[in-house]
Amino acid sequence: MASPLSSTQGAGIVGSGVGDGPGPEVMAASSLDDTKVYASDGERVGEIKEIMIDMQSGRVAYAVLTTGGFLGMGDTLHAIPWGALVMDTDAKCFRLGLTSDRIKNAPGFNKESWPRMADPQWAAAVHQYYGRDPYWTNVGGTT
Repeated sequence: MASPLSSTQGAGIVGSGVGDGPGPEVMAASSLDDTKVYASDGERVGEIKEIMIDMQSGRVAYAVLTTGGFLGMGDTLHAIPWGALVMDTDAKCFRLGLTSDRIKNAPGFNKESWPRMADPQWAAAVHQYYGRDPYWTNVGGTT
């Protein structure tokens, strides 16, 4: 089972890791939709809306977190580097090692105006905000 402090740039996994189906090491992206996300201070900050794949490398690039709003209206979306997330298999949620204030103040976008996620400057800024190396810099190719 992967450690949350693993040298790979994939999501860490904590918990018993036992459950039905193929997970937690390999999972359907759709099974992660609406998974709750909690900040380091224990506050629920939102849930996963989308999983973004880098089509050229085949790597998971980001999880898109939706925060705020009500019934999908007025919410803010945040691209979270995949390696910044830790899957908690016991609590069936993701954990993010930032405070809720830091997450809520992260650069975001709305569902009508997505950023160009392949833009290297945008992507580098997002990874820097979350304290992660960009996923495409992993020379070992293990992600």
